[in-house]
Amino acid sequence: MDINIEEIREKLTKYNQSHLLDFLSEITDDKKEQLLKQLSDIDYEKINNLYNNLKNFTIPIDEIIEPLDYYIKDDFTDSEKNQLSEIGDKILMQNTYAIVTMAGGQGTRLGHNGPKGTFELNLYPEKKSLFEILAIKIQEANEKYSINIPWYIMTSEENNYETISFFNEKNYFGLNKDNVFFFTQNKLPLVSFNGDMLLAEPYRVHEVSNGNGDIFESLLKNGLIENMKNRGIKWIFISGIDNILADISDPLFLGLTINNNTQIGSKTIFKQNAYSQDWVFCKKNNKPSMLGYERITEEITNAKKDDKYLYREINILCHIFSIDALEKCAHVELPYHMAAKKNIYINDEGMKIFPNKPNSYKFEKFIFDSFKFFDNITLLRVNPEEEFAPIKNPEGVYSPMTATKLYIKQQNNE
Repeated sequence: MDINIEEIREKLTKYNQSHLLDFLSEITDDKKEQLLKQLSDIDYEKINNLYNNLKNFTIPIDEIIEPLDYYIKDDFTDSEKNQLSEIGDKILMQNTYAIVTMAGGQGTRLGHNGPKGTFELNLYPEKKSLFEILAIKIQEANEKYSINIPWYIMTSEENNYETISFFNEKNYFGLNKDNVFFFTQNKLPLVSFNGDMLLAEPYRVHEVSNGNGDIFESLLKNGLIENMKNRGIKWIFISGIDNILADISDPLFLGLTINNNTQIGSKTIFKQNAYSQDWVFCKKNNKPSMLGYERITEEITNAKKDDKYLYREINILCHIFSIDALEKCAHVELPYHMAAKKNIYINDEGMKIFPNKPNSYKFEKFIFDSFKFFDNITLLRVNPEEEFAPIKNPEGVYSPMTATKLYIKQQNNE
């Protein structure tokens, strides 16, 4: 092992993180090697800057907030829908379309031991995993357009091996193995409120994925943007694994984005609860953006024009990017956001602590921060009962039971 322990000690001392070696003498040699390798790879300067800068972050006072135009899918006439869908159909038939799925999470919150994409729903006549539901949609699009859509799946270091093993076990759900690609996203350490990095185990720093905005850099780093370009890909649809109603090859959405002469598009749903903590689409300094709930005033919430609310469009993580836009986003620096979270940690006595309230900060990039690098974005409001059924919690609105009912309803209506 070519790792200089003294250099690591010096670096940890410099950044006030010496506690990460507190249990070095108590762990086995293999665990010691694992810890030292991890400590040698951490960018301490970056974490230190993120902590200090974001802790003192203040909202810019010179930002100009304006509404962002949007379309409502149900408002289009049949003729308009057909015209837009024809544009999308032509692109899809050219086999220049790809799908990227974010699937780095675990199913822990659902009581499932494994990658979230392997979680199964009770669908008649047999159970289907979230991965299989999406694979079926891809297969249907392949058959409809006589194409082979490449599928890029972003996993995490935590679940990558299990995810690939699952696909092998299921024989890739009948898809061509050569058209399915797995890549992992980056991770960053969690830090306590006083800036100390947390240990998840005496031999492991607690690192977590750094947000869905990392997707661009991770695709680039793993050579997959080049892979797309070599395949002649022109448009890419990006969504999460947990929304089983996502229309992954919607010709109307694709056609509208192209017809609107924009490089990026996003589906939205209407914000029914005006005072929920959902962020909404807007313009900031004349660029597409999102407005955080803490900045949404009573005036903004109820602002209307021609009986249409101006700031009620919610992001549902269904985006479309041209290949040029995707590559552009991979070469720009997206900002980090810091959020207080509850996270397990090892205390100074070596005991694992399960906090009952937020105790640490997580640093994340978000896809929506890429929007500001473009002059405009096409927003399409859709019906949530038709296109939005994320599985987030074991019970409630965004639960497996609710999603299953909506999925079955959708299948019966087709």
